[in-house]
Amino acid sequence: MEELHRFEGKVVLITGASRGIGRAMALRFAQEGARLALAANEEQVDDVAEEIVQGKGQAISFVMDVTSKTEVQGMFDATIEQMGGLDVSIHNAGVITIARLHELSEGDWDKVMAVNTKGVFLCCQAAAQRMTRQGHGRIINIASGQAREGGIFTPHYAASKFGVLGLTQSLAKELAPHGITVNALCPGMIQTDMWVYNDREWGKLLGEYGPGELVEEWVKRIPLGRAGHPDDVAAVAAFLASEDAAYVTGQAINVDGGLRMC
Repeated sequence: MEELHRFEGKVVLITGASRGIGRAMALRFAQEGARLALAANEEQVDDVAEEIVQGKGQAISFVMDVTSKTEVQGMFDATIEQMGGLDVSIHNAGVITIARLHELSEGDWDKVMAVNTKGVFLCCQAAAQRMTRQGHGRIINIASGQAREGGIFTPHYAASKFGVLGLTQSLAKELAPHGITVNALCPGMIQTDMWVYNDREWGKLLGEYGPGELVEEWVKRIPLGRAGHPDDVAAVAAFLASEDAAYVTGQAINVDGGLRMC
């Protein structure tokens, strides 16, 4: 990959940054010179920040809950205080559970909606408050292929991700006059810890699949013939955060190897 330096002097905040897509985005932006504020609900996010610092980059980390307005506002305030500003805010924190409808608990519904939709709302609200004052900014929400087409046994997850797209479109219209773009990414089958869980739990409900067999079957449906890597998503996020995407807002971009062409 050609070495780029599009984010020298820029501050980028990423939630859900402890692993998978979030970690890949953190490393990609650090590689391009950004100063990072990384958040997750687990201490592993500290390791990602330390990895960036050891590589001569700049990063701070927060162990926090995106469903708490107090904690979200505190994270954004601390980011601006410690890093000197905020240019890009990426909202990646998300959870999933898989169950038949009659076994889906109200608790699981509430948790998934709280993290995936309310958490994105709270982070968008906090980012917009600060970016509006400075007259520019990039907001990127991580949705899902299930924001395009709901999957079996995950009605709560699909609903939460459809909500992210509606939020993205609404805020893109409201914030455009303030120089802020708002876009979403819809990752498909990406090789992360979540997909190990998905393979196991969907496999149980759909039939007698051994480890990896269900994912292998689903990958055959992808035109490009492979599952995605977190770096594939990170690359598109970096584009949306760059000046090259200055005329792009309110969009939901599939990153799924051609699985959904719309």
